Amino acid sequence: NGLGVLGWGVGGIEAEAAMLGQPVSMLIPEVIGFKLSGQMKEGNTATDLVLTVTQMLRAKGVVNKFVEFYGPGLDNLSLADRATIANMAPEYGATCGFFPIDAETIRYLTFTGRDPHRVKLVEAYAKEQGMWRDASTPDPIFTDSMELNLNDVEPSLAGPKRPQDRVP
Repeated sequence: NGLGVLGWGVGGIEAEAAMLGQPVSMLIPEVIGFKLSGQMKEGNTATDLVLTVTQMLRAKGVVNKFVEFYGPGLDNLSLADRATIANMAPEYGATCGFFPIDAETIRYLTFTGRDPHRVKLVEAYAKEQGMWRDASTPDPIFTDSMELNLNDVEPSLAGPKRPQDRVP
């Protein structure tokens, strides 16, 4: 999701078994890296971006795969923008969309009134575990990858019912 928390839906039987302490097996999914660079033009919205991303990922074919967003373009996306993109995972066909923990995550946690000690703990833990992203972070290794310059995003609309019916 947009906060650096990995999660996805499971079936009712699997959830019940896990809650009762039973093991749940799963195949490890492929992870598609989606590199974002640049900055969106003034007037473009997260909706324009997510419709573009959805179109690209549907064309790629990411069903039953995780999509992790990375790259310098993340510095230009608010946490709300990231959540918009991650929450559209069902529309682009992925099991989940994921953004790493970085300074924007910490800003959001602070802004929303989280306990300062816990915010510092999140940052320290992410850094210690190698889960922190900043400008010096090398690109991760993925099963496959794609790239989008945010400057290339155009205003668009979709619908009336399906996000894949995008019209720039």
